[in-house]
Amino acid sequence: MHRRLIEDELTRLRDRLLIMSGAAEKAINFAALALIERDSELAQRVIREDDLIDQMEVEIDAMCVDILVLKQPAAGDLRFVVSIARAAPTIERIADHAVNIAKHAISLNDQPEMDTRIDVARMARTVQEMLVEGLDAFTAGDPELARSTIARDDEVDLLYEMLYAQVIEVMTRDSSAVARGADWLFTLKHLERIADYVTNICEQIVYMARGQVIKHTIW
Repeated sequence: MHRRLIEDELTRLRDRLLIMSGAAEKAINFAALALIERDSELAQRVIREDDLIDQMEVEIDAMCVDILVLKQPAAGDLRFVVSIARAAPTIERIADHAVNIAKHAISLNDQPEMDTRIDVARMARTVQEMLVEGLDAFTAGDPELARSTIARDDEVDLLYEMLYAQVIEVMTRDSSAVARGADWLFTLKHLERIADYVTNICEQIVYMARGQVIKHTIW
């Protein structure tokens, strides 16, 4: 009976995290679209809906505490709860970065377009794919998928460096583009940080599945 009760609690906890993660993925998607399509109304929606993600993090934290105190999980169940307790704040920070991208989109939408195309869509798409793959790995408890997702962070870093250099070149060539360039540089950095946070979540998946800490290690 006790085992069935704790399994029900763990399922509810996992499902809540997945709902929160889906909301964060949607925030990234909408923020990128707001930037690409110069849609300030969509950017405002991302900002407004962030409160819901914040509330979900609070709820997940309370659920984790209740399980740890009242159910006293052991072994794999304990690692699962600890992993979710660590992942939820990370997902909340991912959503915060999406909000910041939306704010920069609003700023950029009030200014003329850059005279060169910044292919932020490719970088945003890669970051979103990483998050979806990370969530799939979490749901399946698949450490190998988590590791392959971590490896994609290098792809994001390369895109970041390429686009960063492109923006700097425009700013150097045209002093009137400095303000717009700064918004773009911050936007690129927010996307790069989201990929880092997905990497952190994937490290938690490896810990959850194997009890193995891979943070700060080369594998």
